[in-house]
Amino acid sequence: MTRILLTRHGHVEGIRPARFRGRAELPLTERGLGQADALAKRIAANWEPVAVFTSPLQRCVVTGGRIAKACGIKGEVRDGLGDIDYGAWQMRTHDEVKAESPDAYRQWYSAPHLTRFPKGEALQDVMARTTDVLREVLQHFPGQTVVLVGHDSVNRVLLMQLLDMPLAAYWRLVQDPCTLNEIEVSAAGDVVVQRVNDTSHLDQG
Repeated sequence: MTRILLTRHGHVEGIRPARFRGRAELPLTERGLGQADALAKRIAANWEPVAVFTSPLQRCVVTGGRIAKACGIKGEVRDGLGDIDYGAWQMRTHDEVKAESPDAYRQWYSAPHLTRFPKGEALQDVMARTTDVLREVLQHFPGQTVVLVGHDSVNRVLLMQLLDMPLAAYWRLVQDPCTLNEIEVSAAGDVVVQRVNDTSHLDQG
């Protein structure tokens, strides 16, 4: 049974009030660093991962680095875990985009699977590249535990793949900073999701 611990980076500026962060490089805040340490402590105390793969963006590299250090292993970057490319919307506020492109903004929330961001990606692009990471984990780490450190959008898409959910269900899932999702995949490909968006390790932080 291969176990995937799917996590998200810690808190950064631009979560609230919300901006379309995407590929922008944003450092973890002090709150985010504390969240990363709490997540690292929980993973090290309960599992023995053999690999930590992170998005190339520093908020994930730093979060993953703290997990890797706590577990006595090294973190590695996987481009396929990079955040969705919001293109022309990157780092714009939601109010700005809604005022400038009301129809496109409305579609993103009503039909996310039909949306392609101007000069950016669609969810189908994210699915293709995250599937490559998932395939690597299942092929090269059978029966072991691997940590993936991604982003809100990336994690939602990965979970939808594992749960056989359509991309239209994107908004049905929530991924908080430094959350923990635990997924088990058998050698036959059977998937069991043990936990989704678990942030109990952050209750005191």
